[in-house]
Amino acid sequence: MRQKEREAAEALERLREWVKPGDTIWCVLRSVSRSGMMRVIDFQKFEADGRHLSLGWNIAKALDMPYDRNREGVKVTGCGMDMGFHVVSNLGYALYPQGFGCIGRTEDRQTWCPSNDHSNGDRDYTPHGTCDLCREPDCKQDKPHLQVKHWHTSGGYALVSKWV
Repeated sequence: MRQKEREAAEALERLREWVKPGDTIWCVLRSVSRSGMMRVIDFQKFEADGRHLSLGWNIAKALDMPYDRNREGVKVTGCGMDMGFHVVSNLGYALYPQGFGCIGRTEDRQTWCPSNDHSNGDRDYTPHGTCDLCREPDCKQDKPHLQVKHWHTSGGYALVSKWV
């Protein structure tokens, strides 16, 4: 395995530990080019205990994007859309290529499953079981698994992006 591939795999492994479906990834605009065709964006996650994780370098490595060390953010080219959402969506696809189990919605409605499946017809937010090892409803593995009742096939909607 080449160094670039190894760094990408290690970055994805770290991100899988830090970021879970339903988490909000905060986008921080660091710089915009004069033409408006390139911007530097940092990505952060805030923990419940007040700590925050800077995810930019790991996201850049995982998604094979350039990282600006001077401005401390991911270089994103293009315009005409929400580029923070674009990167966070691609991160979701990279972290959950097979999709993810529905996380439901809390009673206080502060946390909910961000999948677009819910806004496109299925309004059922009841929590569903997910299998950590496979997606099969009738799993034949040695370890007991939960039955996957509601699987969102698009990992791109596993995370929420918001701007600071």
